[in-house]
Amino acid sequence: MPNPDFELYDNVGRDSDQIAAARYGIASDRDLLRWAKRDAEPFLAEHPLPGAPLPGPDLSPYHDALAAAVTPAQASAVTQHLLDAAEPVLQAISDYLLSAARWRGQNRGAEPQSPPKMLMTAASRSLDVLALAHRADLALLRAAYDPAPAPKARGNDPTSTVALPPAPPNAPPTGPAAGR
Repeated sequence: MPNPDFELYDNVGRDSDQIAAARYGIASDRDLLRWAKRDAEPFLAEHPLPGAPLPGPDLSPYHDALAAAVTPAQASAVTQHLLDAAEPVLQAISDYLLSAARWRGQNRGAEPQSPPKMLMTAASRSLDVLALAHRADLALLRAAYDPAPAPKARGNDPTSTVALPPAPPNAPPTGPAAGR
């Protein structure tokens, strides 16, 4: 039985989520969020949460420093400072998402695509941002400080091939003639 608050849609002025929900006879994402907000009002009255979004960090010093950077070392220094400053916030978000995944033991025996496992994946991926940025920064430093050596010239014959070491004594024959 559908939720009594569920409204059938006529598609006029509706977004794609509402149209798809109506087609399949399910609640839209907005319906679900609206119902949850309504049902959580008494709880939130007892446990008030901040109404404003988390304050965004002031990244202007990092942008200014990066714009002034001339060498890869200077750009890396700015990037590493930003990653170090962001790590506690991302770690706190990851910890919260992990707690949400483990809420009331719902993660125990959960299927791979279940909400608890999705939350655990989100917790892990929130920290992937730091690891990926760090790897990119190291790749830039490696290119500047420790580039791969240039391939050695093999001589004047461009059709020459790399010579293989000789076969050990008493080794079975290899190659196309061996299978005959």
